[in-house]
Amino acid sequence: MTATSSTSDAIGQPPGVVVPVDRLRACVLRALAGSGIGADAAAAQADMLIEGNLRGRPSHGVQRLPTLIQRIRAGLAQATQKPDLNWRTESLLVVDGRRGLGPVVGTVALKAAIERCQESGVVIVAMRNVNHLGMLAPYVESAARQGRIGIGFTTSEALVHAWGGREPLIGTNPIAVGIPGAPEPVVLDMATSQISAGQIIDHRARDLPLPVGAAVDRHGVPTTDPEQAIEGALSPFGGAKGYGLGLAIELLVAALTSTATGKKVLGTLDSDHPSSKGDVFVVVDPAVADPDWNPDRFAAYLGQIRSSGSTSEDVLIPGDGARARRARAMADGITLPTDLWAAIRELAAGEDTRR
Repeated sequence: MTATSSTSDAIGQPPGVVVPVDRLRACVLRALAGSGIGADAAAAQADMLIEGNLRGRPSHGVQRLPTLIQRIRAGLAQATQKPDLNWRTESLLVVDGRRGLGPVVGTVALKAAIERCQESGVVIVAMRNVNHLGMLAPYVESAARQGRIGIGFTTSEALVHAWGGREPLIGTNPIAVGIPGAPEPVVLDMATSQISAGQIIDHRARDLPLPVGAAVDRHGVPTTDPEQAIEGALSPFGGAKGYGLGLAIELLVAALTSTATGKKVLGTLDSDHPSSKGDVFVVVDPAVADPDWNPDRFAAYLGQIRSSGSTSEDVLIPGDGARARRARAMADGITLPTDLWAAIRELAAGEDTRR
């Protein structure tokens, strides 16, 4: 299948190119292979990048590929060494990723935690020296589909201003929670900023204004201009509450992973610095706490929430929207900015450049 032009996508975005998922994946794999990454690592990284686009979060999708390949070529990201997994206690796993690709290290660490918590009940995974994980949702959802509760935290570059401040001093610091459910798990994945840094990049690429209240310029004045937001700071969601949660996550992750805070956190958006952020997973086996645990117990309650809307449409449970977007994108293809699709094709040496 070939890519086709698009006047707009489902949510009214500017013209772009609709790319079939299988073709996009083939291009991303070729680009990663050309940078020296082995087949298994390339597949894990490609799938996580594409997952961002499938779930309607292009900020964590293939727009990150050019920078990632620059990091690989500079030796800042690698997939030749296995991560160092060190069980400090029965339930605390400390991971040195050795500059590994985020999806590769994250998957290995999460697998170990899921297996161990069947005995210990709870496992905390503290990871450092790991490149960008991508969206946290797929990790905690994977745990939930295996009957575990998954919680994820990560830090990022200082991009968010404190409540009452204007200087970027705190990361976007997302939190994700996956809880087993029937027929589908509940999956929450949210940054503690109004939007992510990747969304600013995506809005700039699409020539779209930012949502009102999402960012300030370098003078601390609210702006919807992506260029001014890049020079300024993101705003915390929910005012003081988002600021407090973001700061708490910053300190929690740094304390458990011995990683940097504030402006010393680097390496997820640039191609010049080693990754100095931290990542934490908490994995819980509810069956250890309650031998009669059954995820079906939430079905009636979740159904009540879904039917509680004021219109004929269901209220969405966290995870519902992402699954619906994913299904549509798998069927219809992924809309990419024209310039980004051209850059991916250029990186995928030898790929057919027809659209």
